[in-house]
This record gives sequence, C-alpha cells and structure tokens, in this order.
Amino acid sequence: MVAKERVLPPPKPKGGTNALALAFSFVKDWAVRARIAVLCGGTSAEREISLRSGKGVHAALVRKGWDADLLAIDTFDGLPRRLAPYTVVFNILHGGPGEDGTVQLLLELMGKAYVGSGPLASALAMDKVEAKKAFQGKGLATPPWLFFPGGELLPFLERAKELGFPLVLKPRREGSSVDVHLIRTEEELAPAAEKLAQRYGEFLVEKFIPGREVTAALLETDEGLRVLPLVELRPKAGELFDWTAKYTPGACEVLCPAPLSPEEAARVEGAAREAFLLLGCRDLARVDLRLSPEGVAYVLEVNTLPGMTELSLFPRAAQAAGLSYDDLVDLLVRRALSRLPQTRQIG
Repeated sequence: MVAKERVLPPPKPKGGTNALALAFSFVKDWAVRARIAVLCGGTSAEREISLRSGKGVHAALVRKGWDADLLAIDTFDGLPRRLAPYTVVFNILHGGPGEDGTVQLLLELMGKAYVGSGPLASALAMDKVEAKKAFQGKGLATPPWLFFPGGELLPFLERAKELGFPLVLKPRREGSSVDVHLIRTEEELAPAAEKLAQRYGEFLVEKFIPGREVTAALLETDEGLRVLPLVELRPKAGELFDWTAKYTPGACEVLCPAPLSPEEAARVEGAAREAFLLLGCRDLARVDLRLSPEGVAYVLEVNTLPGMTELSLFPRAAQAAGLSYDDLVDLLVRRALSRLPQTRQIG
C-alpha cells in the first residue's frame, strides 16, 4: 500500500502584514516536515554560475530552518531516483535541460512541487526565436532580427547587413550572454557568424539598440505580480552587458533603483510585465530590455531562472524592495509548497 502524507493548508496571515516581505507566511511546523532539494550544476555553459547560485540558495534555506539538501549534478542520469525523497525542488539549474522545460516536465511527471515556471513557459523563454515571435505577435517592441537556421551562411549575412550596424549575434538557446557578440563592422561579422554556426548550427542576428541597458525582476506574491525596483547596467568596457560584465566584480556599474524618469520606468515595467504574462511565467523571472534614446523599451529576452549568486541582479532588486536574500528564497519555496495538493503520495 502506498503511504500518503497529509500536507495541511497554511494559515492565512492575519492583520496588515507586508505582503512582499511576508508573502505566504506559513508555519514551519508542517504535519510532515518538507524536504527540499536545491538542484544545481548541470551540463550547460552556465554550470559554474548555477553551482554558485545553488550554494547561496541552500545556505539561505538552512538559515531559515528548512530541511534542505544541495544536489549538485553533472549528469541527468538517475535524476528521478535522486529527487524521489523530496517534497519540493528548488531548481536553480541555469541553461540547457535545467531551464528549457526538460527538467520542469520531469518534475511535473513526478508530481513534485518546484520553484519557477512550468515546462511550456520555460521552453518558450529559452528559445529566443519563439520568444521573439511571441513578442512581435503581442505588439511588444523587440529589436529587428533574423534567424540563421543553418545552410549557406554568406547569403544570410548579406541579408543581416541590411539590419544596419552595430549588430548583436547570439545563440538561439543559451543564457547569461554566453557567446553573445557585438559586431560593429562588416569585417567582424563573418568570423563571429562562422564561430556560432560551427558551434551551434543556428543563431540569431539582432540590431543593436543604442541607449540604456535595463533589467526588470518580476516576483509573484500573494498580492499578485510585482515588478521590483528596476536595475540599470553600465558596463565599464563597451556597451554590451556580456559574460565578463555580468560575473567579474567591478566590471559593471549596477544602479538600483535605475535612475529613470517616472514615464521611462512605467514603459519598462509595462513591457516587462507583458512579456512575463505572455510567456506564462510563474514565481519569478528577469526581463532584459534596452531603453532607446527615444524612450522605447525593447524587450530582449526573458530569463525564467535568474541567477542567485552574490552578484546576481534579481537578489539586488529584491533587496532594494526591502526583501532580503533569505526572505526571497523562503518566499519562493513557500509558493512552491502552496501548489501541493492537500493529499499527495510519497514515492
């Protein structure tokens, strides 16, 4: 006979509690104590960032009193067996199967509660081609672009030049600015394109939008979707917020809250909110945008599992909203637990 655990619904907060800081303020003494797996590592180019995120999340959960284990993986073989004992999974895998909907679908099939967006939203956000099609269909501003699906490269590059320089070249399904190139001249175009074609077989070319790099962290709470204080990014070497600018201490000036006018902030927040809802994201996401000199907010992409390292932008935005790193992690776990059915099978 299959054993069952009874998970009692959490009591609702009383009084005028701060919803952002204390959303889903459940009691810690569950009828059966939740076990949490912090899933990190993986096999993508973002493995090291995921490991750093995972260590931070795990430490926060332990400080909050949760029964949490750090599962740093270097293969997906045997993953269902390793996850079986846990009530909820805090998935902080960046890129690859951990973020493209594959692991999310596995967790759905296993009946596990987990932090973050579901399989479809994860797949859409990771696929820059499909995401851009969705943005355009909704009427959201996104930089003009072309997709190279493979085949003859030179004719494609002739078409790409018509977008006008500078151009941005990027893989179809990578995050954290992996293999993103800012191309200013025709001489730079072919070598970068050949590199991406050889490595990935397909890639995007996007017109670079001059102006300001802004990112919006979005967080769901019991009061609905909240856009946290916006962040402006000013790389100290060049205009592109690339891998080096993201993860090298001191390589980028980070301004939070971003020094935008109320009108500019409203346009950025509106575009970010629409992108989040359009793709069907859940719990949290980070939307990257360019704000043009004319004040147009161009959506670049949506990150459904934003970094949670000591340098990551999402925790900084939460901190600016009065939500500490530990409280942010705690809130996300409680949201995942709230989606468990009142009665569920173990194993």
